[in-house]
Amino acid sequence: MRTPNRILAVLLAGTVLTTAACTGGVSGRAALPGADAGSPSITVPSGPATAGSGTDTPAGGGAIEGEIPRPTPGGTGAGAVPDGLGEFYSQQLRWQDCAPFNANPDYDEFYAAPGLECTNLIVPLDYADPAGPTVALAVIRAAATGTSEGVVQINPGGPGASSLDTVAAIATQGSAAALQETFDLVGFDTRGVGASRPQVECRTDAQTDADRAANHRTTTPEGIAAADAALTAYVAACVANTGADAGIDGTAFLENIGTASTVRDMDVLRSALGQEQLTYLGFSYGTLLGSVYADEFPANVRAMVLDGAVDPNADSDQRTIDQNAGFQGTFEAFAAWCAQQASCPLAGDPAQATADFQALVRPLLDTPLELRDGRVLTFDDATTGLASALYSQQAWPTLRTALIDLADGDGFVLMALADQYEERDSQGHYSSTQDVFNAVRCVDSPRDPAGDTDTSFEEKAAAAAPVFDSGDPVVAFDDTCSRWPGTTTLDVDVTAAPDLATLVVISTTGDPATPYAAGQELAKLLNARLITVEGDQHTAYLGGIDCVDDAVNAYLTELTLPEDGLVCP
Repeated sequence: MRTPNRILAVLLAGTVLTTAACTGGVSGRAALPGADAGSPSITVPSGPATAGSGTDTPAGGGAIEGEIPRPTPGGTGAGAVPDGLGEFYSQQLRWQDCAPFNANPDYDEFYAAPGLECTNLIVPLDYADPAGPTVALAVIRAAATGTSEGVVQINPGGPGASSLDTVAAIATQGSAAALQETFDLVGFDTRGVGASRPQVECRTDAQTDADRAANHRTTTPEGIAAADAALTAYVAACVANTGADAGIDGTAFLENIGTASTVRDMDVLRSALGQEQLTYLGFSYGTLLGSVYADEFPANVRAMVLDGAVDPNADSDQRTIDQNAGFQGTFEAFAAWCAQQASCPLAGDPAQATADFQALVRPLLDTPLELRDGRVLTFDDATTGLASALYSQQAWPTLRTALIDLADGDGFVLMALADQYEERDSQGHYSSTQDVFNAVRCVDSPRDPAGDTDTSFEEKAAAAAPVFDSGDPVVAFDDTCSRWPGTTTLDVDVTAAPDLATLVVISTTGDPATPYAAGQELAKLLNARLITVEGDQHTAYLGGIDCVDDAVNAYLTELTLPEDGLVCP
């Protein structure tokens, strides 16, 4: 894959991360999928953005440090257990306080809340070699407030978003109160993420800040060569740094980080929790995990809700083009709304609105804007901030303020929106999300060879989202995955098995990141019930839409299917 500039990669990552619910201020870090008008509804405590700390290791205990042990025997090993994996399925989980598992100071109040417990799940590094090295997955549980009738596993998407952060936030804020009356809410940080070990480690905070402070233009042979050299150095650092503290080979870990491994991890956790069948709630990329799990373990599924759906069988290039078109459409809807407000720097006409936005941000290609905290706003961060805010209509007032400020020479709010997307917390520390996203993408998707000069895909992708166009020509330089170790491991053709329970898919008509058509297709593939949500947002459940929440709660708790063809305004 080639990219005309960094924004195409940023938009792909946007299938996971969304902006925190806000109408005036800007939170200190990226929230989780649907942390806005979508779901789940999460508000992150605000905090000022500061210079990078250069610290990449969370303080305190909780997450395993050093060599990863074998599983502790003595668990239940419920339900079906694959041959040769009994040691992992029947492990005993040792629950403890969650505060030491938190790597983000902006989430301290969530992790300190009563009723949360955390533990480490031990799984094989490579399921083909269960006697070999192990990895540790951090798990969180928010106990049912009533009589527990089971467990709901929750994944917020990504790949790379933290399920621990998600469960801690929705349990603390009561977003899922109706569901939690009946079920324990459980999530685990997938391989390389958050409190799981090893983490994917590619860059320090200072290096990421420096990378964001530079405009990455590839308009000359020297610029292309520099971009290719930077990719080579980035991948080499990922391999060298990842797993070193646990005695795990970086290449081996990065080869086993993809979706195929994670769905196996989901099944180990199901059994270790004493559940014969899985009840699952997945958002965005979490819907890909769910559909692949349903394809591989159909008899193990009790109920599954897939919100913000990814079509697992779609061509990856076409998926990107469709996603870019979704962002363009949502930008035009935002511009039409903005033009009706008291002041707005964008015209209501879609073509003129795109030109107006480019007039605001293209000067940053030559002269990044100095900010009050000492950093600079580049073109890439300005367009990332736009993409971040397009995930939710609740973020539109903040985006409008950001653009008005930018027109006046102040880029602070737009940079804060970009910081949310990049998961830079109030102390200047970055999560591993973006690096994990790259790792999983490279393991899951077909790769273009190094030196490929065909730019037809990139031209189509750029044309689908002209609002992000830098004006620079589309040129050929290598994608990260052309340098990635190993080979792709995800080979799926998802279908509905005869013994698969009826699932529920939720798709929003104006979803910028996972277009509505993908949800329609996924519902057909799985013979699932489709809930259509009318709106411009990414994901819907737990976002305050009673029609959606009531239907999903009845399904998850009572297995009552939503009416066929349900449309929620």
